[in-house]
Amino acid sequence: MERAAQLRERRTPFALATVVRVERPSSARPGMKALILADGVLEGWVGGSCAHPVVVTEALQVLREGTPRFISLSPNPQDDRDGVIHHTITCHSGGSLDIYIEPVLARPVLLLVGEAPLVGALSEMGGLLGFDVQVAGLPLALDELAQRVTADTWIVVATMGSYDEEALEHVVGSRARYVSLVASRRRAETVFAYLESKSVPPEQIQRVKVPAGLDIGAVTPEEIALSILAEIVQHRRSVVPLSVEAAEAQKAIDPICGMSVDPATAEHTAEFRGVRYYFCSAHCRRTFEREPATYVPAGA
Repeated sequence: MERAAQLRERRTPFALATVVRVERPSSARPGMKALILADGVLEGWVGGSCAHPVVVTEALQVLREGTPRFISLSPNPQDDRDGVIHHTITCHSGGSLDIYIEPVLARPVLLLVGEAPLVGALSEMGGLLGFDVQVAGLPLALDELAQRVTADTWIVVATMGSYDEEALEHVVGSRARYVSLVASRRRAETVFAYLESKSVPPEQIQRVKVPAGLDIGAVTPEEIALSILAEIVQHRRSVVPLSVEAAEAQKAIDPICGMSVDPATAEHTAEFRGVRYYFCSAHCRRTFEREPATYVPAGA
């Protein structure tokens, strides 16, 4: 869990796999955990060679979709529980495993530009909603704005007329999911005219939400902050969630037992007629080596 905390601090996405139920014989125990990174690296322990490639494959899919899943690995799957993904394992050790896999993604960034009291209210409320709140308060820091923007960044420019134009010029072309300006429509027209004079493409200008927030009759900084965050939450929940660019799990099929094996981490391999075969265990490899032609399809 310390390692998980380090990854979260670095904004590194990963999947957390937890063993929920075990039927012996199995090398795993309930409560054992593993972290699976987007490149397919597994850290921890949730079972041996039979479970490892299945968990990695499912974890990478969890990262791509951003939703958790519950998997069951058993030699004789006869479970009809809703929401359970079944995998048949044929390792000679037997046993079965139920594993819960959940994505742990980087927190969305709420990037606030300005020093007005509204920024303080947005910062406090944004933290309560789980955002990674970042504040750029000085014009001198504007050059750093683009470097702070991730694919899941939500930007509120609340410079209150001080340097609206310069702030928007730095962020309007970024990959942020939302850019808003706290200003009246009349003030916004002046800002947009400035952006046009700087050859900012019209489609980038049009994406700026002004005035920022939902129309709830807000007056105080706290009420305005509430209206802006309500709009951001509404937008976040209505769009397709961001997915992590996770690696495709490499698969090879053990010709003896039919299990999926990761060629990159397989410890047991054998070569026959110029082809490399991968095995989940030493037993399967030895079985293959005794009569390899028996397990290789004719003409393969």
